[in-house]
Amino acid sequence: MLNSAILIKVKQRLNKLASNDYDNIEAWQITEAFNKGQVDWCRRNLHGMNTKQEGDEQSTRRIDDLQVLLTPLNLKMVDKQTYFETVNFPTDYLQWKRLSLKAKSDCCDAKTMVVYLGEMANVDELLRDKNKQPSFEWGETFATLSNNQVQVYTNNLFDVAEASLYYYRQPRYIQIAGVTNPYTNLTPTVDTTSEFKDDLVELFIDEAVKILAGDIESMNQYQRMTQTVESNN
Repeated sequence: MLNSAILIKVKQRLNKLASNDYDNIEAWQITEAFNKGQVDWCRRNLHGMNTKQEGDEQSTRRIDDLQVLLTPLNLKMVDKQTYFETVNFPTDYLQWKRLSLKAKSDCCDAKTMVVYLGEMANVDELLRDKNKQPSFEWGETFATLSNNQVQVYTNNLFDVAEASLYYYRQPRYIQIAGVTNPYTNLTPTVDTTSEFKDDLVELFIDEAVKILAGDIESMNQYQRMTQTVESNN
């Protein structure tokens, strides 16, 4: 969908176009509300905080809607003795999905490991628990996430040969040529359109209208758009 269509649709839902009310809402405010709205929608639906209580991959609709954000990244890791830690981490990271790992030891060739995401508070217990501690023989280990780095625990039993992080990234922000980007304070020379399907863009428009309606204390439009977003989710 073109950005010009988004601007028209937002203004139409805030008030009738012919009335010229709220003409002081500028294009950068609409793009900011749209970009915020799509991030809010993604976080809500990844977590399942919607009317259907569906999180990511819990239905074909969630898979269809969110697959565009699912991104792989080959990780570079260094040995910290008890664990291997990444030296690269995605700057557009939004939410963890899974970690694909191949490990190797002196006695055996590289093998695929099953990696569970553990809690940093429970690391000591996980390393001591016979059923949960890293095991090259059983092909299982756990990882933690802290300080924008991934730690894969090995207990000095094996080395990490390959590691790939699959994660949901931040959605791409739309930009309008000639309109100053409020996030970077730069003025783009070309449009950046939404990467989502048009039916989802329609929901993001409603999200943007909801945000703007709340900002200008237009409760009728706010309540209507809140209901519309969830009923069409």
